[in-house]
Amino acid sequence: MAKLTVEDLPLEGKKVLMRVDFNVPIKDGVVGDDNRIVAALPTIKYVIDHGGRAILFSHLGRIKKEEDKPGLSLRPVAERLSNLLNKPVTFVPVTEGKQLEDAIDNMKNGDVLLVQNTRYEDVKDGEYVKRESGNDPELGKYWASLGDVFVNDAFGTAHRKHASNVGIATNMPGKAAAGYLMEKEIKFLGDAVDNPERPFVAILGGAKVSDKIGVIDNLLDKADKIIIGGGMAYTFYAAKGIKVGNSLVEKDKIDVAKQILDKAGDKLVLPIDNVVADKFNNDADTKVVEGDIDDGWMALDIGPKSVEEFKNVLKDVKTVVWNGPMGVFEMPNFAKGTLEIGKFLGTLTDATTIVGGGDSTAAVKELGVADKLTHISTGGGASLTYLEGNELPGIAAISDK
Repeated sequence: MAKLTVEDLPLEGKKVLMRVDFNVPIKDGVVGDDNRIVAALPTIKYVIDHGGRAILFSHLGRIKKEEDKPGLSLRPVAERLSNLLNKPVTFVPVTEGKQLEDAIDNMKNGDVLLVQNTRYEDVKDGEYVKRESGNDPELGKYWASLGDVFVNDAFGTAHRKHASNVGIATNMPGKAAAGYLMEKEIKFLGDAVDNPERPFVAILGGAKVSDKIGVIDNLLDKADKIIIGGGMAYTFYAAKGIKVGNSLVEKDKIDVAKQILDKAGDKLVLPIDNVVADKFNNDADTKVVEGDIDDGWMALDIGPKSVEEFKNVLKDVKTVVWNGPMGVFEMPNFAKGTLEIGKFLGTLTDATTIVGGGDSTAAVKELGVADKLTHISTGGGASLTYLEGNELPGIAAISDK
């Protein structure tokens, strides 16, 4: 069903509550990677260029006790946002009360205000009460009362039911819209899953089958091929009776892997060779093996034949969704498989290429091919939930057109 977007809302002179995803790394009071802030700029600029008063909400990290709060203030984010917008951004160091209400009342058209980390509300008087992350109904109602309309542009939290996304939206019926970033995620991930141009191939990596069972199960009915890499490949090896040595295996998921293999037929593409190491260390002794992996050795990356095989599956593709690394990407000696796949995706000029998940996103950025891909998803967990075919509460709460 079509959702309201920011362009459907009246903005002139309105107090526009916006949920953004400013969950960025901060060290010594300085923002490290500002990609998520940059990603929110088009929607923020649209709101202020059309006379709206932008009141921004975001979480940052996890807050479980009072001592967590000082290191997780959004003040450094307000400073970076001010630089990026080239205009002042008012930072309010609280999440409720007179100071916040007065600051909002003093706003003029085109002004920008950032509210303190919404997860400050998870701890009250030293108690871990989860008002924000538990979607406390009174908190959502209070925040909604501060504005006239609501724009949700935080896809990264769309799989979570928080007071600052679902809570605000449900208290503003007919006035809750998707921002540009959210709209783009819905379009690309939604089309890829529900209406892909074929051939459609999913590339799934990462350590655990358990993290991706729902995704594999959902996509088996939709994709033409599913390429499996990363640690979870070896649970499938074990299910096929291939020796895995000391490789990562989820023993309690071997039967599930067998069921997936039976259902998949030739749709599932597993690595045919692997880079194995004698210990879990970047400087370990390594070799490339096909088939069985000897005891004392563990697979930490896909091998060169697997890279070529995966490229062969991908060469005529029209839609690709990639989530998760092919090996232990954080160790340079076992990042090659992931980087080779990322590099190849950058050459597919006639395909819709969608990347989601921290390591796969890091890989395409490291390679400098990010601008050659159709879409890089801003939400790892949210994109996985979407790929599982599950409803995302943050999107469901946005008003229908």
